[in-house]
Amino acid sequence: MAMDVEARPLERAPEAREVVLAVNGRERRVRIEPRVSLLDALREHLGLTGSKKGCDQGTCGACTVWVDGRRVLACLTLAVSCEGREVTTIEGLADGDRLHPMQEAFIARDAFQCGYCTPGQIMSAVALLEEGHASDDDEIAEWMSGNICRCTAYPNIRAAIRDVRDATGGAGR
Repeated sequence: MAMDVEARPLERAPEAREVVLAVNGRERRVRIEPRVSLLDALREHLGLTGSKKGCDQGTCGACTVWVDGRRVLACLTLAVSCEGREVTTIEGLADGDRLHPMQEAFIARDAFQCGYCTPGQIMSAVALLEEGHASDDDEIAEWMSGNICRCTAYPNIRAAIRDVRDATGGAGR
């Protein structure tokens, strides 16, 4: 027997609560429901739109940010789980008006075309160097495989990573 639409009990969304997030070295307070992703908290509640919503399923890497210095997919991470942890986005990578060396290398090597995946690519590339996974192009490709570029700028992305690796002795940050 089908239940009449009007006879169904009303479902209530989880109540929003205040969450304190440390983002790019600054404490930010936001009122969100517990099911809000870190990506949506960053973009919709804090106005940090650098991280992109590509697939919203964790397969493209456009939303890559760091939590406590480690790469995470912000679309698959609950914002409430980041309380008490340091979140770094593409907006926090530059030092004021001075771009991070990886950002400069992406520009110099034309390592982007449409630019949509670029923030996630850059965040992963910097972390990749810090993790020590850039000995050759095969290793770079493997450890960057979670970041998809639909424009296929992969050779230029790898060249930018090599440039920073060679200039910094392998350190990303």
